[in-house]
Amino acid sequence: MRQVVLDTETTGLEVSQGHRIIEIGCVELVNRRLTGRHFHKYIKPERDIDAGALAVHGITSEFLADKPTFDRVAEEFLAFIDGAELIIHNAPFDVGFIDAELQRLDPQPPLTATLCSITDSLVLARSRHPGQRNSLDALCQRYGVDNASRTLHGALLDAEILADVFLAMTGGQTSLGLHEQGGDAGQGVGQGSGIRRLPQGRQPLTVITATPEERQRHEARLDAIAEHSGGKVLWRDT
Repeated sequence: MRQVVLDTETTGLEVSQGHRIIEIGCVELVNRRLTGRHFHKYIKPERDIDAGALAVHGITSEFLADKPTFDRVAEEFLAFIDGAELIIHNAPFDVGFIDAELQRLDPQPPLTATLCSITDSLVLARSRHPGQRNSLDALCQRYGVDNASRTLHGALLDAEILADVFLAMTGGQTSLGLHEQGGDAGQGVGQGSGIRRLPQGRQPLTVITATPEERQRHEARLDAIAEHSGGKVLWRDT
């Protein structure tokens, strides 16, 4: 399973106003592990950068003056993402800009959704944490992902951070850290995984069930939540 975590920086917020991509950052995951492969390019946009966008990413027109235009990096970029599942936070924004750049090169280009499947990590986060803040910074705090170096946005940095957040949010780890030295190594589920099977004949785990009084109090608590939430109770919907 190959996934590419992607982020862009742009000259402004609205692709419909002719704003352009100025940075693309991608990191690769294979079988939910970071491979170390990445794609990163700064791009000359051939237009001015809005002051609001500059305040977010800090990338100036002067810095981009000697960088390649999108047409010079498009082939390499498309080859990197082709066939992968793209992980993007607020995917419509980035995909809209990528498709607009491709359409400038060809009136009938291979659009992003024809090359890749797309997973919007913002939609995923909202479904898992309804009513909460789900910005990348908020998710870093929620999942304990270190983003101390993130003083300004940067596409590659944000892609690397999003990869860590996505793995944490979807229950994965880049490394289990359970490898052992000695004869038991590699005897787990999957050669070399470092996961050991539980010994045969072990005592079953003790299951402690709720008493009737505890279940009654639990239901009463859910009734109170339902009364204040218009009948929406997560524990009863699942």
